[in-house]
Amino acid sequence: MADRMSTRVRYDRIRDNSAISRTKNGHLKRKERASRDARMAGLVKAGKFPYAPAIQSWISTQLGIPFTQVTEEQARALGK
Repeated sequence: MADRMSTRVRYDRIRDNSAISRTKNGHLKRKERASRDARMAGLVKAGKFPYAPAIQSWISTQLGIPFTQVTEEQARALGK
């Protein structure tokens, strides 16, 4: 039977592994966000104003306002 690991050592290990995981995933997410921004900007350029819900969500996130308050000019500016 294996020796029991103390609670403190176990929680220290969990904390350290979580920090490594957050750092690694953060780099991946940064790349994913950049590619999503490029893809959505292209869709805004190509589409017409009442956009699909996914594009509406992206636009409202970028502008920081609800999509119902977004004008077509503001949306087109994001596509450039």
